[in-house]
Amino acid sequence: MQIEAHGLGKRFARDWIFRGLNHVFRPGTATAVLGPNGSGKSTLLNTLSGQILPTEGTLAYSLRGQPVAVEDVPRQLAYCAPYLELIEELTLTELLHFHTRFKPLRPGTTPARLIELMYLEKSRHKMVRDFSSGMKQRLKLALALYADSPLLLLDEPTTNLDRTGVTWYLEHVAATVAGRLVIVSSNVPEEYSFCQHQLSVTDFGAQAAR
Repeated sequence: MQIEAHGLGKRFARDWIFRGLNHVFRPGTATAVLGPNGSGKSTLLNTLSGQILPTEGTLAYSLRGQPVAVEDVPRQLAYCAPYLELIEELTLTELLHFHTRFKPLRPGTTPARLIELMYLEKSRHKMVRDFSSGMKQRLKLALALYADSPLLLLDEPTTNLDRTGVTWYLEHVAATVAGRLVIVSSNVPEEYSFCQHQLSVTDFGAQAAR
């Protein structure tokens, strides 16, 4: 997946969150979107994902040289963010089987295998609502990392993870990013240590928009 942003800007009411972004996110690369809390990193990711429309500028998506309509982007997208909700009324096994009906896993990965990769074998029949915050975050990450999708967006991926969880994230992100377009929103260097490129929101964010 490739994303081309031209003059991209997003405003809420009278306040510009970011403005004047010109950038090409190329397939097979990983880019870190950097900036302090409240600088607009999450808003930018939501805009790039097609979930919210830009106030000005354009976004063009393509896959293997063919244009992709914005309404078709969710089919090509895997997204992990602390604010995304899980269906907590299901058990882990039920949730995985339900989720993968709409977002298939990478070839060779099954729901049972994913449970093993998360080290959650003892929780396979546990209700998701009874998971710790760290277990929920690991589940969100696993669903995104192991989705069969060419576009991967990670917003503050190690939120709620302890040291063991951070190590798990780094191991599995390294195993799943090849060939994908990956964009990581973060202000924690360890979260984006694998990224080849960096993009600072402060260069085109609220200060630049004034």
